[in-house]
Amino acid sequence: MKKPLIILAGPTAVGKTALSIRLAREVNAEIISADSMQVYRRMDIGSAKIRPEETKGVPHHLVDVLEPWEDFNVVRFQQMAKAAAEQIWTRGKIPLVVGGTGFYIQALLYDIDFTENDADTSYREELERLAKEKGGDYLHGLLEDADPQAAGDIHPNNIKRMIRALEFHRQTGGKISEHNAKEREKESPYNYAYFVLTDERSRLYERIDCRVDQMMEEGLLEEVRLLREQGVQRSSTAMQGLGYKELCAYLEGECTLEEAVRVIKRDTRHFAKRQLTWFKREKDVIWADKSVLGQKEDDIMDYMMQGLSDRYLLPES
Repeated sequence: MKKPLIILAGPTAVGKTALSIRLAREVNAEIISADSMQVYRRMDIGSAKIRPEETKGVPHHLVDVLEPWEDFNVVRFQQMAKAAAEQIWTRGKIPLVVGGTGFYIQALLYDIDFTENDADTSYREELERLAKEKGGDYLHGLLEDADPQAAGDIHPNNIKRMIRALEFHRQTGGKISEHNAKEREKESPYNYAYFVLTDERSRLYERIDCRVDQMMEEGLLEEVRLLREQGVQRSSTAMQGLGYKELCAYLEGECTLEEAVRVIKRDTRHFAKRQLTWFKREKDVIWADKSVLGQKEDDIMDYMMQGLSDRYLLPES
């Protein structure tokens, strides 16, 4: 018997958090966060982290477990998420994976093999040096030559993923995009339902703009300032998150606050578009489209519960 797993994914600001709490309470689940920023302590506003009072007693895993100067990547996520899932199953509950980082979800769902040859790190170190000297766009150009598909998937700001893709190409002569596609074709070791919550593009973009304004009102700038005072470097993985890197640029006098906020909104909209592109490539996804189902949470829940019933994932009554 395959162990049960439920996934609730979707673009940023679509409304996953509130729905995930209701779903978790309905099916006796605990939540595993598939978010690259909520894992960090004291990075609350910019990551739209759920507040303790909003959890309604539902346990959350991979939230507030790392310091902002620690590294977090897909391999570490996979290891931590698998460990959390094992604990949840032993309690007789279902792991509910919630987030918008499609690569993380894919790594867990298909148990992707990230085994690499780390013996020779010279090429990685050379790429890290090039990134510092010439920037992410230069690395992105190298990746476009080596693996155009991967270049389309990876943003020029994501230095670590670009380096890994280039390193994979150097080590194997192959393309990491093709490797990942093959890994996606593997059968999942879980009995799963993979929901993707989405909405009409214009409505989603309006929600993103409103959310950024709300984050600024709640003190995102002060949050970034405090992190810097605590010694979190601008080059750290944590500070590459949307909202954080733009406000770092403002604090270092590289742009006005108005310009920083405009860029946060623009880049978050672009990020949401890339998220949707990723999820559209995933197989066996159940699309929960609010523009079709309606905006009422009850209607979306009914639809999702039917999807769980079809996959024999509902707890026995």
